Amino acid sequence: MSDTKRALITGITGQDGSYLAEFLLAKGYEVHGIIRRASSFNTERLDDIYQDPHLDGARLKLHYGDLCDANNINKVIDTVQPHEVYNLGAQSHVRVSFDMPIYTADTVGMGALRLLEAIRDFQDKSGQQVRYYQASSSEMYGKVIETPQKETTPFWPRSPYSCAKVMAHWATVNFRESYGMHASCGILFNHESPRRGETFVTRKITRAVGRIKLGMQDKVYLGNLDAKRDWGFAGDYVKMMWMMLQMPEADDYVVATGRTISVREFAEMAFNSVGLNFNDHVEFDPRYLRPAEVDLLLGDPTKAKEKLGWVPETTVEELAAMMVEHDMELASREKTLKDAGHKLPEFTGHDQ
Repeated sequence: MSDTKRALITGITGQDGSYLAEFLLAKGYEVHGIIRRASSFNTERLDDIYQDPHLDGARLKLHYGDLCDANNINKVIDTVQPHEVYNLGAQSHVRVSFDMPIYTADTVGMGALRLLEAIRDFQDKSGQQVRYYQASSSEMYGKVIETPQKETTPFWPRSPYSCAKVMAHWATVNFRESYGMHASCGILFNHESPRRGETFVTRKITRAVGRIKLGMQDKVYLGNLDAKRDWGFAGDYVKMMWMMLQMPEADDYVVATGRTISVREFAEMAFNSVGLNFNDHVEFDPRYLRPAEVDLLLGDPTKAKEKLGWVPETTVEELAAMMVEHDMELASREKTLKDAGHKLPEFTGHDQ
């Protein structure tokens, strides 16, 4: 093995994984990612940084795997021999977790436990320390006990997803305390980007803005418009993941902007930016309500600022503008293809 630092990322094909991979490559790391086998390519977020792994100097390498498969995880850890592991893999859609609670718990909760066990086993065999990052979630606070929420705020999860995240979080703390592992949790509040999946509310909104502005659809249907979230930019937040693992001692940190706005306000901001009236195009649909709602999330990032010197660089206004600009360009390309006679998927506003 070379002396280059090696990082392993689960969920590397997701929003956070792709930004983190770019960040670590820029730092000179050799980056490995676990991807699930599928019949179609699902690596589009990595297209700009992925090279043929057989080429000399290729520093991004992908491995087939699944957090539900302990044997496979052990093999990947043994093969990569990572210095750092970032666990970003999950069934991460909160509303979907109510429809798939067992699968969500297996990938999110048990998946983290399988990974921690594989790392502990590798450390015992090799004597090489592995630093571990667990992607914890603000959804763990659920029916919040106090506002703003900080590292010591008790959890009250309100979905199968957040219940599983609580398990993964406390498993990480337990392995740190029981085995002396360098294992840290980042309690990330909502973080978005143009790479956000289109079923998540912010991206659903900005995709609709582009398509509505260009006359390709008329309405977008949303659930709870009054839910408030602390929204930041994913590209800012992955830096904090890395910073945690560079500390001499492992610890847990809230990663947030310290500001909250409602879904309604985010939608108004996005539609206003292209001269559209939010009220003309947004409709409420009860199908998108959760059985148990989380009404307000607002993070207190004081510890991250004081201990690590981290501050978010992107405001929610800048984030919304960035996402709308990207999705206007995407809608424009779609319209060009459609006008040229190419068959494209039809969107009704209900589809996501």
